[in-house]
Amino acid sequence: MTTTTAGTSAADAPAASTAPVVAISGLHKSFGPRHVLRGIDLEVAAGEVVCVIGPSGSGKSTLLRCVNLLEQPTEGTVHVLGAEVTDPDVDIDLVRTHVGMVFQQFNLFGHLSVLENCTLAQRTVLRRSRAEAEEVARRNLALVGLADRAGSTPGQLSGGQQQRVAIARALSMDPALMLFDEPTSALDPELVGDVLTVMRDLAEAGMTMVVVTHEMAFAREVADRVVFMDEGVVVEQGTPDQVIGAPAHERTRSFLARVLDPTHRHPAAG
Repeated sequence: MTTTTAGTSAADAPAASTAPVVAISGLHKSFGPRHVLRGIDLEVAAGEVVCVIGPSGSGKSTLLRCVNLLEQPTEGTVHVLGAEVTDPDVDIDLVRTHVGMVFQQFNLFGHLSVLENCTLAQRTVLRRSRAEAEEVARRNLALVGLADRAGSTPGQLSGGQQQRVAIARALSMDPALMLFDEPTSALDPELVGDVLTVMRDLAEAGMTMVVVTHEMAFAREVADRVVFMDEGVVVEQGTPDQVIGAPAHERTRSFLARVLDPTHRHPAAG
């Protein structure tokens, strides 16, 4: 069991197994007159994989970005690893050192090698030595199947390889929580499988993950819980068998019909 010493932020150590890694309460987010999140309540337990699904514009990515304060919530509270990130006095940089995030775009530094991309934050944020940072980076590059590309630049890699480097870079910070925002949406279909395999392996290893995804097969296979969002609210949540296999709400059924069968026409369609 990990203990936190006096005078140390709760974000200095992984959350105790009994406490949620993420706790969101009454979360609202508006962009001017556009009310994107409308009172979200959600918890994520240690070791849990939560997949968030829903139509475009439903607020999924905004929800994820509020978790590590890339977007400032309009109302409500967000706790991550025991620290309230919505508290104006929180050390958000400290919290973020324990949270890895992988975006739709890879956000790699094109002028740096793959190895340098995976060591930069380790050396500047965690203050690791070059040797230690490179050892950690090479271990994680091997984990994502790219041990032989450490000396390459991102421009020499395929999109799928670049996304796997982005995952290795995030893992090199030893996160207690991984956030994935549609990590395969910018990839050609033939490159998606390798990235999902890495994510599947992370889930099996016990990583706490929140994944915004449109990959229903992945969500059905890997998620402990699926959350369906529409128009800024959580419409329903439950196991993959419940939400994807036997959805309780018409909005969920309509969405899944469109996603699983693009030729499907809703009865209300003209």
